[in-house]
Amino acid sequence: MYRKIIKYLEGWKTAKHRKPLILQGARQVGKTYSILEFGKKNYENVAYFNFEMNPKLNETFQEDLRPSYLLPILSHIAGQTIVKEKTLIVFDEVQLCERALTSLKYFYEEEPDYHIIVAGSLLGVAVNRERFSFPVGKVDMKTLYPMDMEEFLFAMGEKSLANKIKKSFKTNTALPAALHDSAMQLYRTYLVVGGMPECVKRFAETKDYILVRHTQDMILASYLNDMSKYNNLNEIKKTHLTYDNITVQLSKKNTRFQYKLIKKGGRAAEFENAIEWLSLSGIVSLVYKVNCIKKPLENYRDIDAFKVYVSDLGLLFAKKDLSVNDILYMSDELNDFKGGMTENYVQVQLAINGYKTYYWQSEREAEIDFIIKRDDKIIPIEVKSADNTKAKSLKVYMDTYKPEYAIKVSAKNFAFSDGKKIVPLYAVFCI
Repeated sequence: MYRKIIKYLEGWKTAKHRKPLILQGARQVGKTYSILEFGKKNYENVAYFNFEMNPKLNETFQEDLRPSYLLPILSHIAGQTIVKEKTLIVFDEVQLCERALTSLKYFYEEEPDYHIIVAGSLLGVAVNRERFSFPVGKVDMKTLYPMDMEEFLFAMGEKSLANKIKKSFKTNTALPAALHDSAMQLYRTYLVVGGMPECVKRFAETKDYILVRHTQDMILASYLNDMSKYNNLNEIKKTHLTYDNITVQLSKKNTRFQYKLIKKGGRAAEFENAIEWLSLSGIVSLVYKVNCIKKPLENYRDIDAFKVYVSDLGLLFAKKDLSVNDILYMSDELNDFKGGMTENYVQVQLAINGYKTYYWQSEREAEIDFIIKRDDKIIPIEVKSADNTKAKSLKVYMDTYKPEYAIKVSAKNFAFSDGKKIVPLYAVFCI
């Protein structure tokens, strides 16, 4: 399946000042698959080492971390000669061996012509550092997310439609009605299937929603296992409660996260560690409120006001056992949830594109769903789940801050009017 990360990896390979690369991300987002596909196409051979499948690999890194010591042993284990620039060295599940991460420092300093990519769960790399230092400044880092809407379209055999969408986005020209309707249906399908590569692959091959739901359940089980593996025993229950509660938060008119909705009397001191754990794991992302629209936006964020969004809606729907047909046909029974669900989808697409997102609220409760910096301009994004796009809040924002333009995301076709760029829901990946 087509993954955009391959283009990034190709740039990394040819970079003049290339460093060992840590490719991190939540479990099951396709890190190993992407690295191996890249390796097969761009190197003479791939030397692959998995610290989960071969625990004895840890012993190799316990005595000496210099490449001169490690490379002959690794060549022996791999059963092939590791050659500078011609072999891609891959350390998988690297969070299970702290010293393997530390060794990257010495590869960078002593043997920079060896090409190394390591993959690990975002959580494990972040928290599993008990005794050895992280190679700060000696590695490149990249986070891989679930598949975005464009990658999903490619997997569905809709490359031509994806290209037409990108063209309409650039020119603000409406798609033909038939293509717009087809793209909206594919958007709703994406909500159900989600962006986890195994789920997308199963659906592309079978079009079987039951099989996809089963696959999602297996991925959720691996997440629960991680909660137990890397989490303090006292925090496991709180983490489960917090994750279970996200749909409740997204169903509120004001989707700002409230601890009291997790349990009666809930407070930050009790649940903030659970929030941090879910964020570090890549399972959720936090979007903070900004009190002032000035650069740099990070200087004006309110650390006590934030929203929590999940990294993959397909997994959330599976966890809550929501009906496939309710989502595909946008049942009225989901009305309370549609707004938050649509915001969550937009956040996923923006995060994949590398945006740091915020939201804004006026003193009189006017609210803009997302504030981003695009082409060095601060741009507001208003999100609607349907084609009723009247947005008083956006008018308040534009009158107050006079942005160069605003983006309105909804079920409407492409257009541009009154300083507002109209972007259909299926085209958020273009932003």
